[in-house]
Amino acid sequence: MRIIGGKYKGRRFNPPAKNRRTRPTTDYAKEGLFNILINRIDFAETKVLDLFCGTGNIAYECVSRGSTDVTCVDKFYGCIKFIETTKQALDIDNELIAIKRDVFKFIKECDTKYDFIFADPPYALPEMNKIPDLIFEYQLLCENGLFVVEHGTQHSFETHPNFDMTRRYGDSIFSFFVKNG
Repeated sequence: MRIIGGKYKGRRFNPPAKNRRTRPTTDYAKEGLFNILINRIDFAETKVLDLFCGTGNIAYECVSRGSTDVTCVDKFYGCIKFIETTKQALDIDNELIAIKRDVFKFIKECDTKYDFIFADPPYALPEMNKIPDLIFEYQLLCENGLFVVEHGTQHSFETHPNFDMTRRYGDSIFSFFVKNG
């Protein structure tokens, strides 16, 4: 896993091989995603939430591009431990916090609004289709905020009222949602 852009571009990290719960977004898909985001987000002014964060791959990219307020949420201890170790290596303790929590419980209890939310749940997660609804129901996005969910071909969100667009990179599909004020 490597950071593909920004201040920490080129830095590599090796998630533990025994941590099979993660499926880091490929460099190809991540590059495509960030090529879109860079034209839609001022990372230095963006409060970020990374749900089902796994290794923290997307969070590091956001910090590398200037985000100073990034929250990662995952329920697996191994993921949070890896993020804590990586935060130390990058010296980004003040920019990124990692929370060990079930994402669905976090969403329902969160009282913070974010400018950019990224979710990369397991593609076979039975509750996958509910995630966009929950983000908007619990009002986690700021006005004009952007929500992106990474998913496989078995899901489509094009009929969601906040749907904006979809981009596909190999087996990874990113569906974009907006909250317009």
